[in-house]
Amino acid sequence: MAEHPLHYRTVDMEEGDGAHVKRLFPVAGLRHVDPFVLFDEFFVDPEAGFPDHPHRGFEAITYLFSGGMHHRDNLGNDSIVHAGGAQVFTAGRGIIHSEAPAGTETAHGIQLWINMTKIHKDLPPAYQQVNAEQFPVQDLPVGRVRTIVGPGSPIHLHTPVNYHDVALNHEGEFHVAVPAHHMGLIYAVSGRPEVSGEELSPGEALALAGGSMLTVYAEQPCRFICLNGQPHGEPIIQHGPFVD
Repeated sequence: MAEHPLHYRTVDMEEGDGAHVKRLFPVAGLRHVDPFVLFDEFFVDPEAGFPDHPHRGFEAITYLFSGGMHHRDNLGNDSIVHAGGAQVFTAGRGIIHSEAPAGTETAHGIQLWINMTKIHKDLPPAYQQVNAEQFPVQDLPVGRVRTIVGPGSPIHLHTPVNYHDVALNHEGEFHVAVPAHHMGLIYAVSGRPEVSGEELSPGEALALAGGSMLTVYAEQPCRFICLNGQPHGEPIIQHGPFVD
């Protein structure tokens, strides 16, 4: 009998200065999914945000579904990304930055942290802004796929990663292939996608093993994240904003 993938649920919590997040990991029962260190779906009202704080030892992608985010850092970057865009930084040996909503709309999106190997953790910090129109979009018979990280995307990380934002507009299927030697997950943002007989509600995820070939089925419109990456196989030592 085929083994069902592991099913996880987010935990609601407050972060920064009044920001609300649905955290998939790190939480009790799921610390990391190597090479991924943190996965948050965030909701940041205009009066909330993340004041200046430090990071080191990983790379991060803040991807916006709606609203906008204003990034400032000690490298001199000062930029605003709107819905469909992303802010990307390599913390490396250390960066200090702040994030706050831009405009009057709640900023809603996904923040993902990707671990760096020991040999890369001392790299100099860097920042990249990617606007919505820069991401490749593939039209499907039943929806569309946006490639956040992968072929055609301007985002290049120090870890092999595939990251897709998938929307199905009506009843249909989407096929997911996880490369061998990768680990990954499917995360439901809206609607109720079904994977291998497991229905996901918003804020729930299924872990995917390397070499998996899966079909996502939906009876109604839905949106979900497909994510996989190559594990480093190194200890992940996280102390708040630092990953050593």
